[in-house]
Amino acid sequence: MKMESTLVLLKPDAVRRKLCGEILSRFERKGFTLTALKLLRLTPAMAASHYQEHSGKPFYPALIDFITASPVVAMVLTGPDAIKLVRAMMGPTNPVAAPPGTIRGDYATVMSENIIHGSDSPASAQREIAIYFSEQELI
Repeated sequence: MKMESTLVLLKPDAVRRKLCGEILSRFERKGFTLTALKLLRLTPAMAASHYQEHSGKPFYPALIDFITASPVVAMVLTGPDAIKLVRAMMGPTNPVAAPPGTIRGDYATVMSENIIHGSDSPASAQREIAIYFSEQELI
């Protein structure tokens, strides 16, 4: 197993519903190291950079509106196979398909507000972490 870091965003619905501590504690109990954490409100430019692969898709404007509407919690988690394990803990994007015991299975109710984002590859993790954190902010 290789050590890697991944970006996790607790989306506005998680912040609004006061689920951040519960979700973060799941990752800590799994053994991940929290190497950066902040509460922030995304600018439209940050959101566009983060979701660049969805630009031009029909749901893109609503996605940008949602993610910039209120604060998010951005964090970097580090551990063995962090990207794959975090995504498994999150569950499928569609909460209807997310099994109980996953974050989305336990907390998300609709696809457009699905509680959490996690990087899907090492390249995405590197690109996304740089959107939210400077080198000096990473432990």
